[in-house]
Amino acid sequence: MVFDSEDFVFEAPPAIARARRVLIKPVAGYPVGYPVTTSREMMVSIILGIRQISDADILVLEGTASGAPVGPVYQSLRYDFPRVLTLDVRDTTLVEVENPLLKPLVMPTFMLPNVILSSDYLISVAPLKVIGGLGRLAIANLLGLIPSTKYGTGTKGGWEELYALGIDKVLADLFYTMPFDLGIIEASQRFISKGDPAKGDKEPLGKIFIGEPYKVDLEASQSLGIKMDYLKLIDEARVDLEV
Repeated sequence: MVFDSEDFVFEAPPAIARARRVLIKPVAGYPVGYPVTTSREMMVSIILGIRQISDADILVLEGTASGAPVGPVYQSLRYDFPRVLTLDVRDTTLVEVENPLLKPLVMPTFMLPNVILSSDYLISVAPLKVIGGLGRLAIANLLGLIPSTKYGTGTKGGWEELYALGIDKVLADLFYTMPFDLGIIEASQRFISKGDPAKGDKEPLGKIFIGEPYKVDLEASQSLGIKMDYLKLIDEARVDLEV
């Protein structure tokens, strides 16, 4: 579904009313405001929407590409929400999660924070960013949940091992290994960068996309003409689950 960003109010899906723990994954790995990161206003809207129908525990989970603590970034972005626990990927207990695909593209398993597995409802909320000509939206946002210290040296921005394998293949494997319930693309502006995820240009769009993560990424891709190679790989891998 697509909404006008100016009048947007988050209405929590009914499934959240049955959840005991809701986990929100924003883009919050840089001390730079929207559209580089998820806006505080969007986070407030989501949290208030959840509280309208549920008293569940609300967790915010993020990591940095360098492996540095994310706490100072939370502070700079003013992620200081009452009755909400902000967590750092680097401080969580990691568990090895098996890829359900019979033939994984590149990753048979992932090391992931155990708090994800103990949460009942998972939300990915990302600004609309086009980096190097490729969209990095709701599904690509999940990369921040992988501890960069496990998959890279931290000297080149993190996840070097995953990029060497082909990051779009990694994202397709991650989509099936760690399925999120809801994707939100904050597209009141479009952020465009040649390569640096924290530096670039912006232009107004005035939209909010909401739905299952694959569907929202696909809708944004088709309606805005944004290339996302991992969507095709997800489609191709889907046959593997249907066998």
